[in-house]
Amino acid sequence: MVSTGAVPNLAFRRLRGQRSAGEFAAAVRRSAREIGERVACDARYIGRVESGEIRCPNYAYERVFLHMFPGMSLVDLGFSPRETVRGRAARATTEIPPPLVFHSESPVLHSDTDEESDVLRRVFMTSGTTVLAAAPLGSGPGGTPAAGATAPDRHRVGEAEVSAVESAVRRIRLLDDRHGGDGLYRDASRPLRTAYALLDSGTAARRSTADRLHAGAGELAISVGWLAHDSGRFEDARSHYAEALATARVAGDAALEAHAFCNASFLARDTGRPRESVRAAEAGQRAARPLGSPRLLALLALREAGGRAGFGDRTGCERAIGRARTAFDRGPCDADPEWMTFFREAELEMLEAQCWSALGDWPRAARHARRAIRLQDPHFTRNLALYRAELAWDLARAGRAEEAATAGHRVLDLLDRVRSSRIRTMLAGTTQVLALRRDTTDEVRGYLERYAAVSGVST
Repeated sequence: MVSTGAVPNLAFRRLRGQRSAGEFAAAVRRSAREIGERVACDARYIGRVESGEIRCPNYAYERVFLHMFPGMSLVDLGFSPRETVRGRAARATTEIPPPLVFHSESPVLHSDTDEESDVLRRVFMTSGTTVLAAAPLGSGPGGTPAAGATAPDRHRVGEAEVSAVESAVRRIRLLDDRHGGDGLYRDASRPLRTAYALLDSGTAARRSTADRLHAGAGELAISVGWLAHDSGRFEDARSHYAEALATARVAGDAALEAHAFCNASFLARDTGRPRESVRAAEAGQRAARPLGSPRLLALLALREAGGRAGFGDRTGCERAIGRARTAFDRGPCDADPEWMTFFREAELEMLEAQCWSALGDWPRAARHARRAIRLQDPHFTRNLALYRAELAWDLARAGRAEEAATAGHRVLDLLDRVRSSRIRTMLAGTTQVLALRRDTTDEVRGYLERYAAVSGVST
C-alpha cells in the first residue's frame, strides 16, 4: 500500500524542467534503450515518482536514472536510500504496484446492456489475484496482520502468485477479444507492474516456478503492449514488447521470444516501418522453429508477408503467404501456444487481405476480407469489427462505394461494444474516401450522416 505520508520528490521534479511528464517519460525510455534496459515508463509513472508515491525505484529504473544523470546518486535524485525502504516495516511504501485486479471506469466494462462483459468483470475482480498483494505482505484487509496468520517470507514467490499472473493474462485476453484495447489499457498496466515487481524482489522456491513467473510476466507485458497498440499508444506498445523480449532472453524462453517478435513485427508494420517488421518476423521464425508449432510459423510468415507488402515486395509477399498457408494446412497441434486461440482460418484470410490492400490490389483484398467475416467466430467481437472495417476500406478504394457504405454501417453497429482506436482510424479513412466522391448515392449519404452522428465529426 502507498504511504499516507508521501513527501513530494521536488528534486526529481526540478530535473524534469520544462518538459511535460509524457516528454520526460519518453526520454527515460530512450535512455533505457541506450544501455540495453527495458522500462515501460509513462507520464503516470513520472507523476508517481514526483508525488513521492515511489520512494525508491526498482533496479532497472535505477540504472536508467543514473545513466541519465551521471555523477548523481539516488538520494541526489530525491529518492530514499534503498536500505530504508526494503525492510519489513518500510516495505509497504516501496515500488510495489497494486494487486492484479481491474477497477475500470470504462463504459465498456460497466455496460448494463452487455451482461457477459459485466460477468467477466466481476469474475476478474473476485478471482484469487489479490494474493499478489496480501500473500507477500502477510496482511489482512486494510493492511493489518491477518488473524491467526504468521507473516510469510516477503521474498518467496509460489504457486498462488504465479497462477495470479497467468490468470491476469487470460482475463485481459478475454476482455480484449470482446471490447478492444481503448477501455482496458490503463487498468491492465497495474497487474503488469505487480508482476515485474515480483520478478524484481521475489525468489521462487523451485526453478519451474521461476520459469513460469518469467513466462507469465512476459506474456502479460505482450498483452498490455497489445492493448496499447490497439488503442494507438504506439510508443508504449513498443516499450512493452521490448520488455517482453528482454524477459524472454533472460529466461531463455524461445516461445515467449517468438511471441514478442510476432507482436513487434505487427507494430512495426502498423507504424510504417516495414523492413523492421520483416526483420522481427524472421527473428520470430528462427525462435519458433524448434517449438514444433506449424500454426505459430504460419502466423510469423504472415507477419513477414505484411512487412514485405509494406515496401512493395509483391514476390516476397506471395512467397511468405504461400509458406504460411502450407504451414497452416498442417493443422493445430499440442505445441500451439495458448495465446494463439485467435489464429483461425478467418484471421489467416484477414492478414492476407491486409497484404493485398497494402499492395494496392483492392478487389483481391476485399475478397479475402469477405471470407474472413464469413468464417469469423462471433465471440471475437473486436476482430469482427476489424474485419468489417478492412472490407469497407478495400471496397471504398476499389470504387464500390455502396458496398463500402453497407460494410461501414456494420462496423458502426459494433462500435458501442468495441473500443479500438485502430478500428476507428480505419473507418475514418474509409469515410474520407467516400466523402470525396462526386457521385454520392442515397446509400452512401446515409452512411456518411450516420458516421457523423456517431463520431461527432463532420464529413
